Amino acid sequence: MAEKRCFYEVLGVTRTATEVEITKAYRQLAKQYHPDRNVGDDEAKVRYAEVDEAYTVLNDPNRRARYDRHGHAGVQGGAAGADAGGMDLGDLLGDFLGGFFGGGGGGGRRSRGPRRGENITAVLDLDLLEAATGVSKTFTVPSEQNCRECGGSGAKTGTQPAQCRRCRGQGFEVVNTGFGIATRTRCRGCNGRGVVITDPCPGCRGVGRVEAREPVTVNIPAGVDTGVRFTYPNGGHAGEPGAPRGDLELVIRVADHKVFERDGHNLICQCPIGFSRAALGGSLEITTLTNQKVTIEVPKGSQTHSTVVRVPSHGMPWLDDPRRKGDLLVQLVVETPTKLTAEQEELFRKLAELEGATVPGPRKGIFGKLKDLVSGDVPPKDEKK
Repeated sequence: MAEKRCFYEVLGVTRTATEVEITKAYRQLAKQYHPDRNVGDDEAKVRYAEVDEAYTVLNDPNRRARYDRHGHAGVQGGAAGADAGGMDLGDLLGDFLGGFFGGGGGGGRRSRGPRRGENITAVLDLDLLEAATGVSKTFTVPSEQNCRECGGSGAKTGTQPAQCRRCRGQGFEVVNTGFGIATRTRCRGCNGRGVVITDPCPGCRGVGRVEAREPVTVNIPAGVDTGVRFTYPNGGHAGEPGAPRGDLELVIRVADHKVFERDGHNLICQCPIGFSRAALGGSLEITTLTNQKVTIEVPKGSQTHSTVVRVPSHGMPWLDDPRRKGDLLVQLVVETPTKLTAEQEELFRKLAELEGATVPGPRKGIFGKLKDLVSGDVPPKDEKK
């Protein structure tokens, strides 16, 4: 059986795509591969089923959250077509025409009712250690919440919203597109609510919602990377009275580390070693990202960058299996000494002689030069004739 493709890849969207972007991509692909347009085309039928399954998962906040955490395993048995799918061609064309002629995304499929709150997308910054070990974070998110004074109705206390005369409380109106096709769109008189505010609430000025900043605490699992997305149901803006809140969509952004570089599930770092250790090899203690002390073996004849010591299971954990970790790759960097003691310089000169290398003689200080002059080792300058 062929391996399933990533649902985001199937719809051609990124992991940070909004609900609107996901729905738009689905509608385009569903129209393209719909069986009614591709009679007898088995490949189109397979693609349509694939698109339908992807949308079923990604359009549901809870399923999408499980998919983002655990991949296909988190949504097995997720009933492709349970919520989203199976739109007939008339629905798809109706949505398309409704949006084209100002339908506001209404379409004939939607029934009137209180609208769910909009989602909130926020970016959460982590350092590499937090991404490796997991972390609990508390932060504030600006959102729109129901006005406490009017309970979200928008009407002044003691009054009630009036029925919209334009749509007679239906929340939608029928518009002729000009091609002999009538489409149902959101009422422009009440914006789809079915009621209008005649005596607005002073606390929210008739909007029904006020701005608020709520503290949010989230638990981020180990192994996350930049672009990983988590969905927290009911963490978004308030909906209309009687409708649920939107969701909080959290996008992870991991900062660069000054020592360790991430390469998938592996970590890379550079470790300076002395000239003699590079030549002779030996043991060396290093500190990992999680502050563990690990002893590595430096091979004889180590070269800068080309010699890499692998430390198993000291890299980044897998998001869906934290017990499994990548490796730490230690790139050795041989440091050439810039200052030598007299003893060190003498040893290096002996090594140079063994290698047959020609090196300049030792540099003498001022006292050494005076000593040579007095002893006659340095000839005097020629006298002028």
